[in-house]
Amino acid sequence: MSIDLANQKDYLDQLFKVYPLSPDSIRNIDPNIWERIVESYNKEDNTALINALLSLKLFPIKDGYVPFLRKDPSAILRNPQTVNRICGRVRELGLEKLFERCAEPKETNRQMGPLFRRWVNSGVLGVFPVSEDIFDSNNENAILNGSDSALLNYAIRKLGYKRDKGVDIIARFNGKYIIGEAKFISDEGGHQNAQFNDAISTIGTNAKNGVIKIGIMDGVLYIKPRKGEGTSKYRKITEKDIPVMSALVLREFLYSL
Repeated sequence: MSIDLANQKDYLDQLFKVYPLSPDSIRNIDPNIWERIVESYNKEDNTALINALLSLKLFPIKDGYVPFLRKDPSAILRNPQTVNRICGRVRELGLEKLFERCAEPKETNRQMGPLFRRWVNSGVLGVFPVSEDIFDSNNENAILNGSDSALLNYAIRKLGYKRDKGVDIIARFNGKYIIGEAKFISDEGGHQNAQFNDAISTIGTNAKNGVIKIGIMDGVLYIKPRKGEGTSKYRKITEKDIPVMSALVLREFLYSL
């Protein structure tokens, strides 16, 4: 059903309701931190400059030594040449470009988890998420509310889930418990392959008898091949009866149980 939907209908237009990406929304920069950056930049104080830049969530340049300095700020004073080298690259940008780099929006793949959760919380699946106390108080159709860690904790404690990640939704429909991991597979290769394999691992994770594990995946994995056998993702979800589906058919799946 998901493959047909992705290839025959306005799949992407519908999917935008689940994942309304906002690639142009810049990050907010604390004015006080930016003031420190400008001051240290103008005073040519590299130690103060790098300390101020490390206060931001996004460092303006890619450099393999920056994560070390984040984790061990004391290394800044011990390694002045490294600090000067990094700050030299920063100064090449100029203040205007530096601000743009610091304010760049999050990568779209990092927005997906919260967007899926927001979609679920809107009640689009027919029920609104409830607290653990209410969820456990009866056997009615329900979705469990909670943070990533809270859902994972519940899956391990109550549903016998044997993995330390991969829980984006816990639901109970028609007396059956469902654990699902949501992924948006935007392309082939690299990180996207890892995302796909992550969801497949969730499906294969042991849990109590009767607990249904599903991969709620959207994106390029549903594109039918024009030549040859298609992508490995397409082959994997079509060769075997793997419970993978688009978020757009999740409601229908839940009520069919």
